[in-house]
Amino acid sequence: MLELDDVWFAHRPGDPVLRGACLTVDPGEVVGLVGPSGCGKTTLGRVACGIHRPARGRVVVDGADLARHRGGPRPVQLVAQDPFAAMNPRWRVGQVLAEAGPPGRAEPGLVEESWLDRFPHEISGGELQRVSLARALLASPRYLVADEVSASLDPLTQAALWRDLLAVTRERGVGMLVVSHDAPLLAEVSDRVLDAERVA
Repeated sequence: MLELDDVWFAHRPGDPVLRGACLTVDPGEVVGLVGPSGCGKTTLGRVACGIHRPARGRVVVDGADLARHRGGPRPVQLVAQDPFAAMNPRWRVGQVLAEAGPPGRAEPGLVEESWLDRFPHEISGGELQRVSLARALLASPRYLVADEVSASLDPLTQAALWRDLLAVTRERGVGMLVVSHDAPLLAEVSDRVLDAERVA
């Protein structure tokens, strides 16, 4: 289980974004986190991944305190909204994926072999987001935080991405925290949906 227990976090002293946030994600479960911009959704996701360290409280992954994780890929991987910003534009897609897994390996169901020799700007935004998700999954995480990963995609591309992503994560038993302002989307893809303003 991924658990945030009484988590507090502030970007500036005296102005906490998270005030005792608590939530859980079971292995293989998809939990939606919905709320308006500025309510702390992204911050909570980054704390859940260990990118931000809470001022108080704990993030626990399968019984182990995430703050004590040392070496190797993080057990909770983050995939953000803008895949272009997360990749080296001088690397081909195969090199991008090789950061997390065997060189030249594609993620079945998400990445096509024909993309591996292309540069990020040579494939579409939807295809590049699939590469970003595949790279995170190649690190063999136990949990994935997907932060507005389909917000910029058209409805058909969005539906195809979620169909394939859910198939891969369910097959592997990877839990997901899906961060979005899109309540109808979360109702479709999640096992349950939390209100970020109440959680944070």
